[in-house]
Amino acid sequence: MAEALDGLPPAVHGMLQNVAIVIQEWPTRRQMREQGVGDRYDLLGLYEGTPIAERDSTYGMVLPDKITIFKGPLEAMCPSRESLAQEVRKTVVHELAHHLGMDDEELASLHYD
Repeated sequence: MAEALDGLPPAVHGMLQNVAIVIQEWPTRRQMREQGVGDRYDLLGLYEGTPIAERDSTYGMVLPDKITIFKGPLEAMCPSRESLAQEVRKTVVHELAHHLGMDDEELASLHYD
């Protein structure tokens, strides 16, 4: 997983300010419930925080936003290390788009869903 993150383009790394990326084996029941997901294999990543587009002058002194990558579902869907690395990169970029303020509909309109 770390190799996949290291392989992200420099422009993506530049957007990862005040954002922690963590790897978790599986989503918790709470995470699944809050995302409206019933099958733990369906949640590959999760962004938690305040999107940059929603921050105002009162935003400050907060913990970093968090992008969680779920190892179990990703490994289950990827038959090779190469496909796993590709899917991890795709998931990080997807969650980073949420950090920037894009929702799933906007990502779908860009054909990045």
